[in-house]
Amino acid sequence: MCSSHQEMWGFGREEVVLFRMWVMTDQRRTVLPNAREFPRFAGVSTFCRFPLLGDVGSGGQPVDWVVYGIPYDGAVTYRPGARFGPRAIRDASQYIKPVHQELGVDIAARFSMADGGDAPVQPYSCKDTLDAACEFALGLGTAAHTKLIAIGGDHSTAYANIKATWQRRGKPKGGLALLHFDAHLDTADVVWGEKWTHASPFIRAIEDGLIDPKRMLSVGIRGPLNTADDLNFAREHGVELVTSEDWLRGDGAQRIEAFRNRLGDDEVYLTFDIDCVDPAFAPGTGTPCCGGFGSAEVLGLLRSFAGVHLVGADVVEVLPDRDPAGITSLLATHVLFELLAVAAIRNT
Repeated sequence: MCSSHQEMWGFGREEVVLFRMWVMTDQRRTVLPNAREFPRFAGVSTFCRFPLLGDVGSGGQPVDWVVYGIPYDGAVTYRPGARFGPRAIRDASQYIKPVHQELGVDIAARFSMADGGDAPVQPYSCKDTLDAACEFALGLGTAAHTKLIAIGGDHSTAYANIKATWQRRGKPKGGLALLHFDAHLDTADVVWGEKWTHASPFIRAIEDGLIDPKRMLSVGIRGPLNTADDLNFAREHGVELVTSEDWLRGDGAQRIEAFRNRLGDDEVYLTFDIDCVDPAFAPGTGTPCCGGFGSAEVLGLLRSFAGVHLVGADVVEVLPDRDPAGITSLLATHVLFELLAVAAIRNT
């Protein structure tokens, strides 16, 4: 065990020896601290108690998934504070366990996973932040092997991780397929003279060829619009919309399943804005919108994509200051767990 892990978990000499013996005999691909020996409330927080990327890489082990933070909210159009999202989600994720009961998969047995730290940000520049975050992400793990999950931050940060994922997948012509969970379409062109806000990541990604709008599904869209034309860009470019009303009427589930079947073996990126969940279940977000999914509903919906060819993802827009009880951060950690479990089903 390297000294950084010893310091992280506060082990004494005897505990380090025992931990080394456990690591040597354990066959899992991600070695997690044994929660029944080393308590979850102790040590420095990493996402889901994953090892630090530097510790995994130093052993020469290829890393399947790296989770990293982008603590930036300079692109918001309403409430700020999502810059503290990665830290809050890390803390809440200490109680995540590796075995998924419903899907019957142990993510630690399927994948080598690590916490990649936080990307650098430029608080006074949206575009500079996205460029820096993308460059940081491209340096995580092994380009030909490691997949990326970004934890925001506001939804503008999704562009950086989508671009990094697209580049790692060989810059596929036509772009990646996209599963988009959100209350808002985020295809506004310009807000306050700025083209790189959290209202614009997907119009920019479509313009740059990073995602294919004809293989894009936006789920949970709802609420009042600024203008009657706000949905036009998505509809004109072939984006499949399943609104909250579609879901409540009953035909949403069938349309989602049909889209899932059309994906086949396509490489898929999944972006999850926490405000797709009703603020009764996720109050800690910057642009809350009533009438969304419940926690159980949205986790079950994510589960329905088990086995898709997931090559990258993000979880964004957690604003912990608006949620003193921490239930939004807790839900975000379960979304992160579901994403990895969904990917693990394909890896069985």
